[in-house]
Amino acid sequence: MIYHAVEHFGWHEYALVVFSFGLCALIVFLRSSFPRLAGRADDLLAVQSMHKQLTPRVGGLAVFGALGVSVFFAPVSISASYANFVIATSLLFFVGLAEDLGFQISPRLRMLAAIGASLLAILLLGVWLPRTGIPGLDVLVTHWAIGIPLTLLVTAGVTNGFNLIDGVNGLASLTAIAAAVAMSQIAGLAGYTTMVHLAMMVAAGIFGFFLINYPFGLIFLGDAGAYTIGFVLSWFGISILLNSPDVSPWAILLTMYWPVADTLLAIYRRSRRNADVSAPDRLHVHQLVMRALEICILGRNSRHLANPLTTLVLSPFVIAPPIVGVLFWNQNQNAFLAVVVFAMLFFASYSAAPGLIRRFRQ
Repeated sequence: MIYHAVEHFGWHEYALVVFSFGLCALIVFLRSSFPRLAGRADDLLAVQSMHKQLTPRVGGLAVFGALGVSVFFAPVSISASYANFVIATSLLFFVGLAEDLGFQISPRLRMLAAIGASLLAILLLGVWLPRTGIPGLDVLVTHWAIGIPLTLLVTAGVTNGFNLIDGVNGLASLTAIAAAVAMSQIAGLAGYTTMVHLAMMVAAGIFGFFLINYPFGLIFLGDAGAYTIGFVLSWFGISILLNSPDVSPWAILLTMYWPVADTLLAIYRRSRRNADVSAPDRLHVHQLVMRALEICILGRNSRHLANPLTTLVLSPFVIAPPIVGVLFWNQNQNAFLAVVVFAMLFFASYSAAPGLIRRFRQ
């Protein structure tokens, strides 16, 4: 998969890496001159905070900027519709950016922005999720009354999922790069060459950010970046399903498995405590892994090491589902079974983790 990804990395992709990297570096350089770029003091007090010092959280400017530039590199045959898609994405981006700059946008309003952006994409493009890989449901989703609400649920869920996993250096961007590259490979295997290049350009734009974000956390994605990534990737998955009838929807789900699984776990965990499902906590997988590294291996006051090491520890588990998604790209039953197996492993390991940590400390 890596070899074929490199094979599709042309000058457009290299240009987007440089653009994104350069914009992130410029933001880091200018943060002392523009206070709103420097981060917010309240972020360090947030219950979900994993960091010790103020840091720019407007990396979404680079990600969305690279997405905008990619419109000029897109094939002429789809440039107009792709530009319309970027316009729809901009609605969510600007709402997220307002939150990143300290204008206090509520989680409910941000979720409504994700739904609104998808509605705008449906209006501008005239498409929605075409199938689910579930025979009975696939008959129904072709009708707008079922297909559009399901599309809103899926895209908003994935969008929010990438925001939830954006807690330690490099995790969300690594997950997004793996998803984009896997989608590019699936599109190539299915003969959908347009998406091969679009997905690789998105991966390139995120990679430029990743080079500044990991391992030292000099800049964060912020809501604008995480929401943009999740929104774009969820719609890229829909585009593949629309244009490649042989591709399994479950294989597409595998490419974005980690944020989806983390979101479902968060909903289950919070509903059991009768808590607001949008309320932040410190019980995400990456948070537990980082604390385990501090408690069991690195010791206290080692957050600067535990933070990036968490991404390194989790990377095989993040990358494995997208690889399986590529392998089972046109095998709907096998892709579904893979989703079930990964779900069992994910939830079983999460349930066992606290006990293992306690035993290790004894």
